[in-house]
Amino acid sequence: MLNIKKLLKNRTLIGALCVALSLIICFGLTPLFNSSMTAQTEIARIKSDVKKGEVISADKLETITVGSHNLPVNLIEKKEEIIGKYALADLQKGDYVLSTKLSNTALAEFEYLSTLDGTKQAMSVTIKNFAAGLSGKLEAGDIVTLIASDYGDRRETYIPPELKYIYVLAVTAGSGNDKEYVNAAPNSDNEERELPSTITVLVQSSQAELLADLEAKGRIHAALVYRGEKAQANKFLDVQDKYIEGKQQDITAPTTSNEIQGGNDE
Repeated sequence: MLNIKKLLKNRTLIGALCVALSLIICFGLTPLFNSSMTAQTEIARIKSDVKKGEVISADKLETITVGSHNLPVNLIEKKEEIIGKYALADLQKGDYVLSTKLSNTALAEFEYLSTLDGTKQAMSVTIKNFAAGLSGKLEAGDIVTLIASDYGDRRETYIPPELKYIYVLAVTAGSGNDKEYVNAAPNSDNEERELPSTITVLVQSSQAELLADLEAKGRIHAALVYRGEKAQANKFLDVQDKYIEGKQQDITAPTTSNEIQGGNDE
């Protein structure tokens, strides 16, 4: 009889503890959890596109209010900690700014030259007038066709099949600065923008020899073929390499798939 009374007392105690615990959860921990889930904070994000290597200015940023839950640990929230730093990668409108994408110092120019492994060469050709360089719109990473005009004694114009799909490494102004590093800060109304003077391209030895001849005996025009994903750009380069190596007789354009389509050069 005494054991039953002790058991009942213990059950009463256990029940009381359960009730107390539920009250703590309902009125203590749950509101705290809900509060953390709905908490708001102000952060800076990209307002307009920023190119790799560009100095991030105040007009490239905006402040928005977002939920503070699950934000990246390396997120930079304050504009003051972003302005004046250099972008380590292209940043798109609406992107959050992470510490891993910023640098306190300017990126080293000409880093694309450090990727050369001996299989291909970097070579620059002159843009002899504004139109020849696509009116200043060429960019590193473009695939272009190089067209010869006023070539030789007969002043011919033709497209060498060896130069149909060429990768642009850099577009350089007369000062020697690449396009990505020229006028990184917004231009003032009175500031004249530097125009490209040369383009540096990635070529094989035979292509370099042909380019040197075209440069000496005529004019070179660049026609934009493709700008976009690196994987698709590489398909154009693969087609060109196969032609140079004699593995295929025609130059045809790759589609977005692995298939090849298009007509032969005239």
